[in-house]
This record gives sequence, C-alpha cells and structure tokens, in this order.
Amino acid sequence: MSINGYGVPEEWLNILVFIHVVAAIVGIGPTYFGHVLLRQGQTWGQLKSSLVYTKTLEKFPKILGSLAVLSGLLLAWLGDYGFDQLWIYGAIAIYVIIQIVVIGFMAPAGQKLADTVFASAEPADRPVPHDIAARLSKVNKINWIATTLGIVLFLLMFFKPTL
Repeated sequence: MSINGYGVPEEWLNILVFIHVVAAIVGIGPTYFGHVLLRQGQTWGQLKSSLVYTKTLEKFPKILGSLAVLSGLLLAWLGDYGFDQLWIYGAIAIYVIIQIVVIGFMAPAGQKLADTVFASAEPADRPVPHDIAARLSKVNKINWIATTLGIVLFLLMFFKPTL
C-alpha cells in the first residue's frame, strides 16, 4: 500500500476499512427504519412520535455517513484502488444524488409535514386526515428513492465491479 510513494502499514488501512464499514452501516442503516416511521394509517399521536424519531435518526447519516464518505475517500487515496476505477466514481455520483434527493426534496417536504403536524391541536387518538396522509406518502416515496439508491451504493461498495 502506498500514499504518493510512501508506504502505509496495512494495519492502518484495515482500521480505516473497519471505520468505513461500521460508519456506513451504523450511519446509513437506521435511515431504512424511516419507512416504518413514515407508514400510513397512523393517528396524530403516533405520527408526532414518528416525526420526533425521524428527526433523531437524521443525525446518524449526517455524522456517521459523512465519516463513511471521508474514510472511503481516504481508502481510495491510500489503498490499492486509487481513483482510476469506475465504481468509485459511480459510488460518489450516487452519494451526491442521494444528498440532492434528501436535502433538496425530502427534507423540505418532511419539514412542511412536521410543521403542520406539530402546529395541530388534534387529539392524539384521532386518525390523520387524507391531506396529511398524502404528504406523508410523498415524503415516504422520496425516502424510497433515497434508500433504493443507498442499496445500489452498498452493492457497488461490496462487489466493486470493474469494466
């Protein structure tokens, strides 16, 4: 292993791989639970609780997902892969697309939904009305796009296809 011609001990690279894998799994994994939280058929109280949990889950990809990206870039630079393999560029592109989907579409739609839900004084046991359920469905559909891209990203990382 080399970094610009200087040797990097393999133990360090193994530690970096461990950090990368754990950060990716723990950082991104909980976002897949978002589909449970964004399910249809909730009462106002359940939806409020789900939105609070969703806000907590957002911290995982923000912190550990960022660590996974940084450690992945370091691995590409320090390890044997380099930046000459197409799957690395594909993974970076998919990550950027996920960020655009989440930051540009899902976060604003989710925030509008949360603002409406938390501003409401509806009883906790009352079913969510159709207009709120439709907004919830929209946020969940956007989340499906992001999580599907995340699966493709994981597959690229796991199989490292070459052309």
